[in-house]
Amino acid sequence: MSNLSLFQQFAPKVPEKFKEGNNAVIYTRVSSADQEDNTSLGSQKKHCEKFAERRGLNVVGYFGGTYESAKTDDRKEFNKMLTFVKRSKSINYVIVYSYERFSRSGINGASIANDLIKKHGIITLAVTQELDPTTPAGSFQQNILFLVGQMDNELRRDKVVTGMKELLIKGHWVWAAPRGYTDLNKGKATERNLVINDEGKILKKAFEWKAYKQTPNAEISRKLKTLGVDISEKRLHNLFTNPFYCGLITSKMLPGEVIEGRHEPMVTRDLFLQVNNIRQENRVHGFVHDKDNENLPLKVFTKCEKCGKPMTGYLVKKKGIYYYKCRTKGCRVNKSAKSLHQMFQNLVSAFHIDKDEQEVIKVVLSEQMNVFFKSKSEDSKKLKAQKSEVQKKLDAIEERFVIGEIDRSLYNKFKPKFEKEIIEIEQELNSMGNYSSNLNKALKFVTKISSNLLNMWESLSIDSKKVFQKMLFPEGIYYNHENNQVRTPRVNSFFSLIPELARYTEGHKKGDFINNDKIPAFVIPKGLFKFRNLFCFK
Repeated sequence: MSNLSLFQQFAPKVPEKFKEGNNAVIYTRVSSADQEDNTSLGSQKKHCEKFAERRGLNVVGYFGGTYESAKTDDRKEFNKMLTFVKRSKSINYVIVYSYERFSRSGINGASIANDLIKKHGIITLAVTQELDPTTPAGSFQQNILFLVGQMDNELRRDKVVTGMKELLIKGHWVWAAPRGYTDLNKGKATERNLVINDEGKILKKAFEWKAYKQTPNAEISRKLKTLGVDISEKRLHNLFTNPFYCGLITSKMLPGEVIEGRHEPMVTRDLFLQVNNIRQENRVHGFVHDKDNENLPLKVFTKCEKCGKPMTGYLVKKKGIYYYKCRTKGCRVNKSAKSLHQMFQNLVSAFHIDKDEQEVIKVVLSEQMNVFFKSKSEDSKKLKAQKSEVQKKLDAIEERFVIGEIDRSLYNKFKPKFEKEIIEIEQELNSMGNYSSNLNKALKFVTKISSNLLNMWESLSIDSKKVFQKMLFPEGIYYNHENNQVRTPRVNSFFSLIPELARYTEGHKKGDFINNDKIPAFVIPKGLFKFRNLFCFK
């Protein structure tokens, strides 16, 4: 049978590609009301509108225009924008001032942008970071910029957390005043004056009922309600187990530490302990799983070489030692956290750059990475030639219309077609023009943190360590119990070249001549994402 149309229904559907059109929406946001620099709401809107006009895009909607933190993507205006562009079926672009205005949640933000383009044919464009996300190279650079935004967030958070820890150690309560207290110096972190209010005097009775009369929590909750204090049994449980009320401070930021607080205690320490001893006698204890234990940053990120499953962690209380463990039945793979952390540090050290070699590595790395974009220069020449040909056709049809060789109907038919072709070519040329600046930004980021990799990892919080690990080794690490060895199947493409380049540039300083012909080209046959290397360390 020669007619194959009857079999068309069995063929896989053609994936939806970028939709033709020039409709766009603009999304603007700032993190705080006092952000009045070049990224203020008005400034962002103005730059986005000029960008749309330059690219020939038709703005059909505005979103954001308010104060929303981009640490997470649970934002009202942001989600409103996403819902609109997905349902409209006619939006082609989302325009933002920079990718950090779109999202600072790293991998999650990149996932949202990728979802828009792959499932809905909608491209996210940044005014200050022009690139083409429809190409492998452009998509990679966009993902790097999202990760840079998240890392910046995490580093800022670390500074804030460090300040909070210092205040806690000195006995200052750094959060909102707990129930039963009023802050007489609200807004002054180091000069807070927490005093017991009228509600607190009533809550003190709850401790006394619990300690002296062994009153059940449900009955205490009812009695408090009759006195004008509405508190649930769960909240009451939290109240009884919070040492703040006897003048002490504990926090997850300072695990294992108890700090003398500078606030007025609501009850005596003896009363607090008596309340908890009564509770402990009537309580059935269970195991509490700590997802984000500061002592186990490689949990789940590390996989068992034998079965490929993520490894969890636990504490041997008698020894006070943490271990990583594969929970697959029959594997019986255990490794002390201290030992595995040392292996991970050995793995990371391969990507360390000495400060006096930082600029040299950056220059050589830039030259090597530019190989990936060499074809862009050739494409640019072809596009310029195409634009010149289309412009000649447009000039010719305008001339023929003026001298009367063709009528208005033909003129109106072909003029928009040629103008559209010119705009599309200019858009591609504009996206190519910023590859070098975006590449330089990524290289600067990579070489800067590579000079301090180990110290950075050790000093980061648990959340920041996870971001750091995922950025450097996207597929995690594998532990081989038999060989007592760790390896990673893939290294971030920007970092993967460093160990080899460091060998060739060893001993060179900024300004020294380097014979690049002796350095082997690190060519990636099928795009940046396909570069793989295997590093193993004991």
